[in-house]
Formats: sequence, C-alpha cells, structure tokens
Amino acid sequence: MARDSSPPYRHRHRRRHRVRGLAASVAALALVGAATALAGAPASAADPPKGHDVSSHQKNVDWSGAKAKGARFVYIKATESTTYRNPYFSQQYDGSRKAGILRGAYHFALPDKSSGARQAAYFVSHGGTWTADGWTLPPALDVEYNPYDKKHRCYGLSNSGMVRWIRSFSDELKRETGRRPVIYTTTHWWNLCTGGSSAFAADHALWIARHGSADAGTLPAGWSYWTFWQYDNSGSLPGDQNLFNGSMGRLRSFTLGR
Repeated sequence: MARDSSPPYRHRHRRRHRVRGLAASVAALALVGAATALAGAPASAADPPKGHDVSSHQKNVDWSGAKAKGARFVYIKATESTTYRNPYFSQQYDGSRKAGILRGAYHFALPDKSSGARQAAYFVSHGGTWTADGWTLPPALDVEYNPYDKKHRCYGLSNSGMVRWIRSFSDELKRETGRRPVIYTTTHWWNLCTGGSSAFAADHALWIARHGSADAGTLPAGWSYWTFWQYDNSGSLPGDQNLFNGSMGRLRSFTLGR
C-alpha cells in the first residue's frame, strides 16, 4: 500500500542527524577553493549554479519565487522503495520546468524491501525518466542511512550485497532511460555500507551530502570530484541547498549527457 502524504523521511532525518547553520552565501564563496572541479574545469566563484532539492515536505512550491532567489536546478523526490509516490511530484516537476529551472527526479532507496532493479523500474514508472531536452537532469539514487531501523544502517546487507543492489538499480535505470543515476550519499555511509567500493566512480556522478562545513570534505572511495554538493538543509531556497561543480553551460551539457 502506498504511503500517505505525511512528510517523507529524508528531510526530517537530516534535521536530526546533520549539522545545521551554514549560510548559502558562505558556502558559495568557499566552493572553488575547497573542491576539485568537475572534469577539470573549475567553477566560477562569482556564479556557481545554485539549486535545491524538495519532497512532499515542501508541498506546492513557489517556483517563480525560487527562480527569483537564484535557483538554477532542483531535484525532486519521486518515489521511495516500491510503495511511496510523492503526491506533489507533478506540481513540483512541471512547475519548476515552467519557471525555467532545470529539474530531475530522485528515488529514496530502501534496499531491504526489494531488489535494485525492481525499485528502479518503479521509479521510472513514476517520474524517474530522462530525455535529452536540455532541461532534465539524470535521475538520482538517494542511498543513505536506514531511517526505519537505526541498528541496521546498511539495511542488513553486506558490503558486497549493497554493491550488487546499487549496480542492479543502476543497470535497470540505464536500460530504461539511457542514463546512469547520479548517486546521492555521504562519505561515511558509503565507506561503511559498500566497504569503500570504487566500482561506480567512473560512470556515476556524485551528489555528496555534507552540511555545516565550508567544503565538501573527503569524498567516498573512487571519486576524485563531486558533481553536486548538498551543503545545508535550510536557506533561501525551499528544501535542501545545493551547488553544481561547474559553470551553467556545463550544467546544461550535463543534462544532455555530454
């Protein structure tokens, strides 16, 4: 049975467990000196593309207001496991596009509930698609601590089992959409739950979560640079605050798979 429209786990969890308080302006100014640039091209300190991510917690977002405050891209929660769909997804996904914001969908993984391939198929069927229209970001996989069982932060899977689950999700998404997922995670979770696997770094963009710091910190094993950095869970934009590691032109190229 699908979950109701109560706020999804993701945003409640981050408020409990991650450090708050880094202002968006501070993070933006610190971006260039703090991180290795995307594909060797440094981001501009003056104008790194700013974005955010939202879920049903944000409900009907004022997209024109977000654009006026500087939003250039957004990731929107579409699904969780195979039992939850964001009831605000259409308003958020279509509304952001109409406002002139690049947008993409993300799936919150629950690897103990069903296979990666099954969850990927559910995601694609409920918004996790991609098209080379210059406006659609590749679908993203949000894989992090188990919100429902703190004793099993890795969902009861071994390191190799988790790697297989993520690969299964990625392969199915690639088969159905033509793109590998962007992987959202934290360095600690990745190293703990995949054993520091470097199997995905070559063909999966990294969306790193690290709050309360002036830089993205040590990256998960295998990655030498991040593509997106979620640096705070509050700020001028609805939801979590993010930056893209490159220019606006490079971000548009990224939407096209280049």
